[in-house]
Amino acid sequence: MIDNFSLGLTHGLMILAALILLKRPSLDREPSPRDAEPRKKPRA
Repeated sequence: MIDNFSLGLTHGLMILAALILLKRPSLDREPSPRDAEPRKKPRA
């Protein structure tokens, strides 16, 4: 009984973590070297 509960709990948490990671919007983007423009310093 305890073994089935612990296996179900750990696998359920791993599935939950995978779903949360797959929902991230940064997963769909791959920045190119042209995207990294040098930032200008603001005037003080």
